Amino acid sequence: MDMVKNEDIKIKLMPERSLHQIPVGSTGLSLADSLLPKGKEVLAVEVDGQVWDATRPLEDGQEVRLLTWEDKGGKHAFWHSSAHLLAQALERLYPGVKLGTGPAIERGFYYDVDFKGLSFDGNQLPAIEKMMLKLAKERNVFERKEISKKEAGTRLADKGMYKQEILAGLQDGQITLYEHGDFADLCAGPHLPHTGYIKSVKLTNVAGAYWRGDMNNPQLTRIYGISFPEKALLKEYLAMLEEAKKRDHRKIGKALGFFTFSEKVGLGLPLWLPKGTFIREKLSEMLRKIQEDQGYRFVTTPHIGHTNLYKTSGHYEKYKESSFRPITTPHEDETFMLKPMNCPHHCVIYQNRPHSYRDLPLRMAEFGTVYRYEKHGELHGLTRVRGFTQDDAHIFCKADQLKEEFSKIVDLILHILKMFDFEHYEAQISVRDTKNLDQYLGDDDAWEAAEQAIHEVVREKGLKAHVEEGEAAFYGPKLDFFIYDSLGRKWQLSTIQVDYQLPARFDLTYTTSTDEKKQPIMIHRALLGSIERFMAILLEHTAGKLPFWLAPEQVAVLPIATAHHAYARKVTEQLKDKGIRVRTDESNEKIGRKIRNTEVAKTPYMIVLGDKEMEKNTLAVRKQGHGSLGEMRVEDFLKMTDEARAKVKENPT
Repeated sequence: MDMVKNEDIKIKLMPERSLHQIPVGSTGLSLADSLLPKGKEVLAVEVDGQVWDATRPLEDGQEVRLLTWEDKGGKHAFWHSSAHLLAQALERLYPGVKLGTGPAIERGFYYDVDFKGLSFDGNQLPAIEKMMLKLAKERNVFERKEISKKEAGTRLADKGMYKQEILAGLQDGQITLYEHGDFADLCAGPHLPHTGYIKSVKLTNVAGAYWRGDMNNPQLTRIYGISFPEKALLKEYLAMLEEAKKRDHRKIGKALGFFTFSEKVGLGLPLWLPKGTFIREKLSEMLRKIQEDQGYRFVTTPHIGHTNLYKTSGHYEKYKESSFRPITTPHEDETFMLKPMNCPHHCVIYQNRPHSYRDLPLRMAEFGTVYRYEKHGELHGLTRVRGFTQDDAHIFCKADQLKEEFSKIVDLILHILKMFDFEHYEAQISVRDTKNLDQYLGDDDAWEAAEQAIHEVVREKGLKAHVEEGEAAFYGPKLDFFIYDSLGRKWQLSTIQVDYQLPARFDLTYTTSTDEKKQPIMIHRALLGSIERFMAILLEHTAGKLPFWLAPEQVAVLPIATAHHAYARKVTEQLKDKGIRVRTDESNEKIGRKIRNTEVAKTPYMIVLGDKEMEKNTLAVRKQGHGSLGEMRVEDFLKMTDEARAKVKENPT
């Protein structure tokens, strides 16, 4: 048996949990040299759940995960380093520029800068990209330094007021500075080993941003960008951006006549046109049927509520900055708010009558419209609006029912994802920020019980999930589902939240079998999130080619000439009798134009009728985006469409 050298340490490599003996002073980078395949670069390391620089020395007993480009933490370090590279390029090109902050974001990075007195209009982005790549080739090492507050103040004296303000809010003994080349910045990291990892850069957008998000502060210029370790990846990304422009839900929604916006009505308040309204109602009908089969009972609540309702729930304090201002009445001390959440109203409905343990679980659902004050610059089509409808539900249950109810909701969500062909998804377990526990309601025991139930269900369902600290709701932990659309973009969709707090704040109770009064647990749940946001995601995922069962117009019957109109009407009536939404085009347009117009309208199927079809009593069928499916009888076409419609009728259990 080999003796362990005194200068060696042991680490556990994740996720394999294999033990490795390495020399003292070893880093994630040196560990990767012996473990990763040739050409596979480690960008950062996860140490005991925290992402570190790959160049930091490891310590005995740590759990270490090597992070590459395929890992979220690896991309974060890559884009965080790219933000620093952008700032360095700006200082080179614009001496005297004042820097704000520059974080990595979901996809890429940005830096907020003050160009006051300098000439910048956004046309200089290519020149900045060129400078970034030039600096990247210098392969400057990112050096992490722990320094005193006094030394940091001296080092950053020429950086301007924004860095000094950040420094003023930091505690001495917890300040780190990162240097690469001639650039230095306050930063907690992590970063790449050196700038040479960055092989391609694209600065994508320029926007205005108030310093620290406060409109009373100076407005800075925010430069967005993205970077990659290979040029080919940038090429793929730019191609995806071009495709995303074509799939923009705002463009598709306008072209297909689904919805519109008007400043006369108000920013962020969508107007649903007949076709769009049909889709909303079809979604609601589908969701209602599935939920009623699962024992949900639907309720309806007002669009406003007394301010005291939201003070009781805690939403007034937590959401007052993102809510519309209270509505006053002539009655003294009577103020109302546009409803920011449905859950307080549902708590009051629960209170409407006494409940026994036999009544639980009580599953309450509503398609409830809520209102949030989003700033002008944050509004974006249907994804960020001021009024939206949630497919909301709240389950009131006993402690011994929590896990089963949570599990049933997960099954329901997985059924919905399958129905819309969202094949790639992941789950996120959102827990408290352990460093800022005072921003959450409730005691530790309740939080721990709720988190344990979520972890157990996730394990039993075999879900791919990760834990995100600090993303919990203020009243409890949650499980969020993120889907990847056909372009590989990530969207948050469904959510399930466990809540011990609102039942306590509203003094909700049920009577046990021994006539004791006990508090129920409340589960908040949304399957689609909001109908507006889901509609935007679905339109971009499908490029407007909606599933057959959801399309406002399912079939277009296209007679070639006037002589075929009578046969076209006969076919149309046969389809209508079977519940198919069908339109007949008897215009004077040539058949090529009719086909093209139907393709543009994204109608799932079109039936072309001419002499041959009329004589043989058949249909020439074409499918949206696929061309001709050949000739078939009416009954064969109906069978095919029945299979397409059946998808929405499958039982989620």
